[in-house]
Amino acid sequence: MSLLPVAAVLPDLLSALANAPAVLLNAPTGAGKSTWLPLQILREGNINGRIILLEPRRLAARNVAQRLAELLGEKPGETVGYRMRAETCVGPATRLEVVTEGILTRMIQHDPELTDVGLVILDEFHERSLQADLALALLLDVQQGLRDDLKLLIMSATLDNDKLQRLLPDAPVIISEGRAFPVERRYQALPTHQRFDEAVAIATAELLRAEPGSLLLFLPGVGEIQRVQEHLAARVASDVLLCPLYGALSLSEQRQAILPAPVGKRKVVLATNIAETSLTIEGIRLVVDCAQERVARFDVRSGLTRLVTQRVSQASMTQRAGRAGRLEPGICLHLLGKEQAERAAAQSDAEILQSDLSSLQLELLQWGCYDPQQLNWLDTPPAVNLAAARRLLTQLQALDGERLTAQGQKMAALGNDPRLAAMLIAAKSDDEAATAARLAAILEEPPRGAGSDLGHAFSRSQSNWQQRSQQLLKRVNRRGGKADSDAIPALLAQGFPDRIARRRGLDGRYQLANGMGAMLDSDNALSRHEWLIAPLLLQGNASPDARILQAYALDIDALAARCPQLLEQSDTIEWDEAQGTLKALRRSRIGQLTVKVHPLAKPSEDELHQAMLNGIRDKGLNVLNWTEDAQQLRLRLQCAARWLPDEAWPAVDEASLLAALEAWLLPHMGGVKSLRALKNVNVREALQAWLPWTLRQRLDSELPTHYTVPTGSRIAIRYDDEKPPALAVRMQEMFGEAITPTIAQGRVPLVLELLSPAQRPLQITRDLSAFWQGAYREVQKEMKGRYPKHVWPDDPANTAPTRRTKKYS
Repeated sequence: MSLLPVAAVLPDLLSALANAPAVLLNAPTGAGKSTWLPLQILREGNINGRIILLEPRRLAARNVAQRLAELLGEKPGETVGYRMRAETCVGPATRLEVVTEGILTRMIQHDPELTDVGLVILDEFHERSLQADLALALLLDVQQGLRDDLKLLIMSATLDNDKLQRLLPDAPVIISEGRAFPVERRYQALPTHQRFDEAVAIATAELLRAEPGSLLLFLPGVGEIQRVQEHLAARVASDVLLCPLYGALSLSEQRQAILPAPVGKRKVVLATNIAETSLTIEGIRLVVDCAQERVARFDVRSGLTRLVTQRVSQASMTQRAGRAGRLEPGICLHLLGKEQAERAAAQSDAEILQSDLSSLQLELLQWGCYDPQQLNWLDTPPAVNLAAARRLLTQLQALDGERLTAQGQKMAALGNDPRLAAMLIAAKSDDEAATAARLAAILEEPPRGAGSDLGHAFSRSQSNWQQRSQQLLKRVNRRGGKADSDAIPALLAQGFPDRIARRRGLDGRYQLANGMGAMLDSDNALSRHEWLIAPLLLQGNASPDARILQAYALDIDALAARCPQLLEQSDTIEWDEAQGTLKALRRSRIGQLTVKVHPLAKPSEDELHQAMLNGIRDKGLNVLNWTEDAQQLRLRLQCAARWLPDEAWPAVDEASLLAALEAWLLPHMGGVKSLRALKNVNVREALQAWLPWTLRQRLDSELPTHYTVPTGSRIAIRYDDEKPPALAVRMQEMFGEAITPTIAQGRVPLVLELLSPAQRPLQITRDLSAFWQGAYREVQKEMKGRYPKHVWPDDPANTAPTRRTKKYS
């Protein structure tokens, strides 16, 4: 083992750990950093306390612990132990614990000082999982505030050293050169005329025929694994075993894939990126890398996650190639052109930048961190994702403003996904607790290929669900009774109230309580039910509707009776405009879904008025009788806000007026009990009365309704939201006016529409003086001929105005 590449840097690493709070280790795949180095640090590192080794996946954690224990001639649970979801194997003598990411976060939350822990090792940190980033931020906070003696070791074959060194400028960087065995990297683009699954199978089979040894094939997801496996089955020799490996398999099934092939056989392991790191799959010397991965991207708008298939980073390609050189010289075939590989991103995007952050937000609030900026992050959590997380936590009654509620504190203490935590703490009896724990276990590890009916899954007996249920019951301090399917709807509604769904067609389409669409296959048996609750959804790439992965049929009346807090009541109005009748209705809704509608029997005037206001908000302001006077008042207020901004004019756009109906319209609705009566409400008077007296005076003074022309006539000013204010007046009544009239403290000139004696337009001007001196001459010639009995003076600016002909002048 001392020949492992990492052995050469052990003295430097131990020295760095002795003298620095954090150390970065770059060690290639197969260097021994996971399965040898922790024991040497334990033996020689003079670490004061236990060592915690963080592995990103359960299979890797168990295998690393197993390997480390074997090197000591022991079994896991003695010097080396492990902790992961649903399984713990540690003992009183355990000094090195291998844990998965969520477990480390719980350890920090329960014991912020990490008592008896001297070193935390973050392995395979290049994966940049959400939990790993959170753990690092919390560990740095612990170092700075509670434990300046706590040591951190961050290691991977492909660390983003630039970013890490910006965060940890004083951390020594130790680099282990070389790989245990060389790997020949080849590049081969897939032919465009073949389907992806078939082309991958052909390339893999060709490499198997040309080279000895077992093979590891990287594919983006389970669907591709299953389809490629079918193609390969017809193309490989009888001595080749095909073994799938992905996260949704049970640990025992995953372990089968990494065991050595039987004598005389070799194997092909078809894996997702679960096999990129910390796993030694026995006998592998060939790797085929499809250079794709499937990642989850959180959609802030819908609150759902979308799966995206994308090209892997160069760091991932390096990790995958390294799998071929763990035990002997190997070959890695990347299924893309070399130029494409060189153009790939250097590092994968951090999960924290594209994830649902509700769990992270709950962890931060439990930590006492109300502003994420207070912690040191490699990548700061996006503000929009944090805002979405806070909205969900508020909906789950875990958050009140910026603080956790009592319910939120209970949820945070569980360490589960917030929705599942809300469901678990909602259980009031042992039977309900058993039901909630079983549901949580199923939703954490949903069945594959067994349909989308959560009720069917609930009735099945599966050991991993049973084991996880017992662990969750212990966590909520319940003995657990008998799981009761009758309790399922109410419990699911505690964690997924926004995912209650109502059918909106016969083709499997549903509307969710949050307003989003969701769908089942039209032939899915669940689609016969009008109401469902769909806790597991996946945002589609091609369709705006989410795909329902797991759902449970609802009796909506029974749910409403059991969980009345889900319902919101609103009184609305509906009317028949032809008959002028009005009826008030009370709607019971869950989110945006209407559950019941019933008429209000003889509603009081207050109830009727509130229903009318709701109806106006629903239909818009055009329901009211907007006379010309009312429209002009509203326009004058809009103009006043632009021209006289020194006053606090009320907003009179549609949204603002609808929001303020109780303030300006309701006081004028006395006695109004029908649509016909509502049409008789004087909107102008209502708006005018809403104005404070000083603003009303200012409006009448600076933006008057009329302008008095030289003859003494009061002519209406016509206001418009897009055009300047206008005055339509006969030209002769403006004689004697030398300049253009203005309003709004002289800031806004009126547009003069000068009319003939027959009220026909002659000229439009905003500069009366220029008109009198210029274009008026042409108008004068024409008008003398057409209206000889009227006055058409040569100097209109200094001529007395008149309404009459010469005969009466």
